[in-house]
This record gives sequence, C-alpha cells and structure tokens, in this order.
Amino acid sequence: MKYKLIKAIDVAGLTFLTPVVRLCYGEEPKKQLQEIGRFIVVPLIAFAVFVGLWGAIAPRHKTKSGEVPTPLVVWDAASSIWRFHDREADKEDAYGLSGKTREQKLAIVEKRLSQLEPLETLANQHVKEANAARTTSVEELVGPILTQYEKLDAEFSAAQTEREAALKRDAGLLASADRAAREAYLQRVRDHAAKTEAEREQLKELKAEETAIRAEKFPQLVNALKAQTRIAEERQYLGKLSEQLGHGNRTLKLDEQMAQLRADQVTFLSAEGDAAFMLAQRIVRQEARIQKTSESTYAKPWTLPMQIYRSLACVFAGFLIGSAIAIPIGVLCGLSKTFMAAMTPFIALFKPVSPIVWLPIALIIVGGFIPDPDKHWLIDFLANLPLLGWMKINPAFIASAITVALCSLWATMTNTALGVASIDKDHLNVARVLRLGFKDRLFKIVIPSSLPLIFAGLRISLGVGWMVLIAAELLSSSEGIGKFVWDQFNNGASDSFAKMMVVVFVVGLIGLVLDRIMIVFQRLVSFDDAAAAI
Repeated sequence: MKYKLIKAIDVAGLTFLTPVVRLCYGEEPKKQLQEIGRFIVVPLIAFAVFVGLWGAIAPRHKTKSGEVPTPLVVWDAASSIWRFHDREADKEDAYGLSGKTREQKLAIVEKRLSQLEPLETLANQHVKEANAARTTSVEELVGPILTQYEKLDAEFSAAQTEREAALKRDAGLLASADRAAREAYLQRVRDHAAKTEAEREQLKELKAEETAIRAEKFPQLVNALKAQTRIAEERQYLGKLSEQLGHGNRTLKLDEQMAQLRADQVTFLSAEGDAAFMLAQRIVRQEARIQKTSESTYAKPWTLPMQIYRSLACVFAGFLIGSAIAIPIGVLCGLSKTFMAAMTPFIALFKPVSPIVWLPIALIIVGGFIPDPDKHWLIDFLANLPLLGWMKINPAFIASAITVALCSLWATMTNTALGVASIDKDHLNVARVLRLGFKDRLFKIVIPSSLPLIFAGLRISLGVGWMVLIAAELLSSSEGIGKFVWDQFNNGASDSFAKMMVVVFVVGLIGLVLDRIMIVFQRLVSFDDAAAAI
C-alpha cells in the first residue's frame, strides 16, 4: 500500500507528501521529519510571513481607491462574493417553487424579515452613536491644529502684507539706483517669494494633517457600518426572495393566467359578433403569455462562480482548438525537415504576437461569420446544449477562445516537433523492417514515443492560455473572470479593490489545479522516473 501511495503522489506531482507517507509507515523518522520541515513547514512559514507583511504594510499605502486591502478584508470580500452567489441561487430556486414547499419557504422568509426589524433599528442606533463618538474624537484632535492654522495664517498674512508694502515703498527709490542696488532689490523680491511659498507649504502641511485625521478610520464606526450593511443586504435579499415566493412566483403567475384563460373561454362560448372576435384575440394572447411564463426563468445576474465556469469553458475550448492545430503540424515538422523549414518563418513571426493584437482581429473575423448572433444557427445550437446553454455563448466568447488558441498553440507545436524528431532511430528502423505503413508507424511508434514531450507542451500551452484568457475577456467584455475584474475596477465601491484581490488568488489557485492535472497526464505517459515538477 505504501508504494502505491508513493506512486500516486509521484504521478500527481505532489512529491512533498512522500515523506509524510514514509513517516506514517515508520521509515527513517528523522530523515522524513527533516524532509517534512523542508518541503511543508518552511513553505507554510514563508506564506505566513508573506501574509503578515501584507497585513502590516497594506494599510500604510493609500491609493485613490482607498487603502490596500489587508488579508482579513480580502477574506471578507471573498465571503461576500460567495454569499451573493448563494443568495442568487436561492432566488432562482424560489421562482420555480410550488405547493407546500413554497408556502413553508415563504413563512420562514417572512419570520426572518420580522426578526430583522429590531436588529436593523439597533444597528442604526449603533451607527448613530459611533458617528457621534467619531465626531467628538476628531474634533478633539483637529481643534488644536485648526487653532494653530488660524494663528499662523493671520501671522503670515500680516508679514506678507508688511513685506510687500516695504518692497513697494523701496521700488520708488530705484529711479536713481545703480545696477548693484537693483540687483539687491531683485534678490529681496526673490526672498519674499520664497518665504511666502514656505509659509504656504507650512499651512498646507497643517491642512493635510487635519485631512488625514478626518480620513482616518474609526474602528467603532467601521464595525457598526459593517453590521448595518449586513442587515440591509439580508433585508434586501429576503425582500426579493419573498417576492419570488409570492406574487412574482412562476407557479402563482401561471395559476392566475390559467384562471383568467378559463374564464375567457367560458365567456367565449356564448359571445357573438365583435365581442366573440375580441375574446378570441384575448384568448390567443393569453395562451401565448402562459406559454412564455411556463418557459421563463429567473433573471439571475452573473456571479463570480458562474463566471469562473464560463472562463474554464472558454479556455478549454481555445486549448482544444490550439491543440488540434498544433499537434498535427508539430508531428509533420518532426517527421520532415523540409516541412519544418517551411513552418519556421510562421512560428518565428506569429509566436511573439500579443493577445491584445489577436483579439480585435478575432472579433472582426468572428463578427463577419456571425453578423446577427440572435439568428445564427451556431449560437442557437450552443444555446440548446445541456451544459453550455446557460453560459450564453456569443461571438465574444468564440473570439476569446480563438485568441487563447492562437497564443497557446506554439508551445505544443514546438514540443511535439521536438518529441517526434527525438524518436530513437532504432524504432523507425524496426518499423521499416516490419514494413509498417505510414498510419501504423504514426500511431504505433511516432505518437506514443513522443507523448511525454507532447504533454509537456500541452501543459505549457494550458498555462499560457489561462493567462491570455483573462486579458481577452477583459478587453472583449465577454462574461468571465476578466470581465468581473473590469467591472470591479469601474465600479468604485468600497470593496471593489478587495474583490479584485480575491480574483488574484482564484486565478492562481485554478491555474495551479490545471497545472497539476496536466502533470498527472504527463507522468502517466512518461517512460522514466523523472520528476514531474518542482
């Protein structure tokens, strides 16, 4: 069992866990503890130091968007993002509930709403008290500064007026003065200007000190506002949930519309002339309305988890497109030096091109093929697929995937060519002796022998594609992680900066998982015991 675990860990590229397994089986405890300290404890300590430095330095750096968020603020933002996602999912479920389940859910929501009223009143009172305490504290600190500012302002104004009066008086004596006297007078004017500027700077410093005190966060008020905001958000959520369970519920709407339809149908049976015609038209409209309501869904806004799923779908679409292009071309390059010479200029020319250049080109080309997305067969087909329909795939999604493909295929192509060109010549000689055809040589010798390097290239390509995708989504306004970041940047809310920091860790964590997955595939097709990754 021990060796099976070690083998699985090695395949997954998680070799830092090997000493833990060996220690559990009692193999050289001292050595394994040293390895655990080196590869597990030291990295954890390094990360803890990083978090500590981040928490200490972040509040000291001010930006136009406020302080750099600390780890705790980023964690709160992550919790807020997930809470928003859960609440939107609740609203979506509530829209389609019916029967006793809907009634029970509605009763729970109304009970919680009634419980929130005194809590909201108390939270508002705490905010009011915290505001008053903050005002008192700020005025105590600012008072001496304002007094000093007013005193210095009056002194400086009087001194400036006195210096200007003396300079103006002495200016009348310059008519008969020589060059040296004029130079001396000019120097006095310079000194006056310099002193006036120094006095202004001194006043500015006092004003800046006052502004800094007024802008400084008051912990009691911050906590009170957080509590007030949480209650307000919950109240808004429960209010909308109550609406989805009440008059906005799909089942109730259908019941009302069906009741109206049945009443109109009964009246229609005895109607004549124009009245019958009008009722018939109303019945047809009501039937169409019922059909539309029965097919309707809750207009759920995009949440970060949804955008993550869409980004993953986009990056894998681009990765598959790029791989489908890169692997065949790479195989041909490895088999034929002539073909490799023909492809080298294209690789050298297009490999360095930035995704920022490829994306607009892809958008224009895709827009040419899909001029009207609402009526195009491909968009309709994708919209009806079970797992992809909800993602609302559009030309921007397709252009982003193509951009990922164009930027990520080069690593796979070059590694495939290298892998094919590095095949042991004895293998090919054996194939000739056995008189294997091109197809058999390709699928029984060439591709199996080059798989380790092909997967090494695929691993690099997937990492490049994941980095490229975020920029592509940001620029194309295609729903996904990139657009989430751009929306937060333009939002300007108090927690927008922290939510962008959350995305940094989300993108990094997903990239790490994708890399681990490719390591597993790479190790599964490797023929040696070389380490999969550092």
